[in-house]
Amino acid sequence: MTDLAYLPAADALRMFRGGELSPVELMAAVIERTEEVDGEVNALCHRFFDQAMDQAREAEARYAGRGETPRPLEGIPTAVKEEEGVAGQPWTQGSLIYKDEVAAESSPFAERILNSGAIVHARSTAPEFSCAGFTHSRLWGVTRNPWNLEYGVGGSSGGSGAALASGTATLASGSDIGGSIRIPASFNGVVGFKPPYGRVPQETPFNLDTYCHCGPMARTVTDCLLFENALAGPDPRDHVSLRPRLELPEQLEGVRGLRVAVSTDLGDWVVDPEIRANTLDLAMALREEGAEVDEVDLHLPHAMVHRAAQIHFELGFAAWIAETAQEHGDLMTAYALDFGQRAPSGGTLLEKHEIEAALYLPVGALLERYDALICPTVCTTGLVAGDDYVGHGVTVDGVELSEYFHAIMTPVFNLLSRCPVLNVPSGFASNGVPTGVQIAARTYDDLTAFRVGAAAERVRPWAGRRPEIAGARA
Repeated sequence: MTDLAYLPAADALRMFRGGELSPVELMAAVIERTEEVDGEVNALCHRFFDQAMDQAREAEARYAGRGETPRPLEGIPTAVKEEEGVAGQPWTQGSLIYKDEVAAESSPFAERILNSGAIVHARSTAPEFSCAGFTHSRLWGVTRNPWNLEYGVGGSSGGSGAALASGTATLASGSDIGGSIRIPASFNGVVGFKPPYGRVPQETPFNLDTYCHCGPMARTVTDCLLFENALAGPDPRDHVSLRPRLELPEQLEGVRGLRVAVSTDLGDWVVDPEIRANTLDLAMALREEGAEVDEVDLHLPHAMVHRAAQIHFELGFAAWIAETAQEHGDLMTAYALDFGQRAPSGGTLLEKHEIEAALYLPVGALLERYDALICPTVCTTGLVAGDDYVGHGVTVDGVELSEYFHAIMTPVFNLLSRCPVLNVPSGFASNGVPTGVQIAARTYDDLTAFRVGAAAERVRPWAGRRPEIAGARA
């Protein structure tokens, strides 16, 4: 049953259509796997297994020609991040403040998932208000990395990444305001896509936040693409959602003749040597697929990126958390309080825009010469599970960084939000934690990011790997 729990969505859909597999069998395998391992991993905070089995039987009937035509993701077990509103389901946002909250309606993003035929069998954990690059909360406890339980899963879509890696979901949803899809995709050894701004509809008012994106997570590039096709397109509730709807081809061209740039540090970021090596190895392996790959000298100064991000969050997301803390601070986590109560930067909206514009200039110029850019997703080989990272940072390659977030390279592409970015695995660090790379393409050129990602999967396949989860029930 373990192997069936790891069956790719694309294979499952083909087998459903051919009558070789029932959605009921797949759901039963995923539920069995959850009962075996999630006590150790703690990736799923709400479970709807009885309802999911009923829905799987309905999907089975559709594939058998009884009832309506199967939808694109009909019958696929899908974990939805707990921050997302799904009508009639708990909407806790990882916070004791909302432990009894139930969503009255589904967000545009959640509605896309439901309308695709995917079965939401569980909700995945996130840090409080999805404001951290790790995943634990006072409400749900610590979510642990399936590959090494001493380490965290990243965040904020950490439960989604861990569920995919541990075989307790076939697909999973994510959201990303500073790397929250790509960070957990990297730490858990799975695939995650940050669509360009506006590609996937979101709920107000954060749909207007250009750093904010919702997107798919999966174990393979093809599954991520199938999920993205179900999510993309305009929605009447989100006036920045893009028209017309983009549909990516399921059969991707290769990368022969594409020019790919690689930077292991974007100029001055402190990066662990193992991550540097894995990034370069994966990028250069694309030459086996016919791509032209060059290591480039690209400078996106760490200090500029974090200055813009600090101002941006201070003016929006952090301000919302600070307002919540005024009334409910005694119920909140230390890291959420810290996020909302940072010392004012003194920055302005104009300064933020000026930095973002200056940072895009070298990237825009580079992507006129190259089709894609590859760089690390995170700079560190792991964050300790359960650490709030308040009052201390991390050490990377012998350098003390004042904040853990300075060891995360993802915010670059929240600033440059119109670039599509795909995280794919690049290998493992010596502590057993996976590493990943970001594949960034030209603005709104989603297809090239997926083409390069699929080529990376062919030359450095990862789909057959399974974590050995200590303490899991045999």
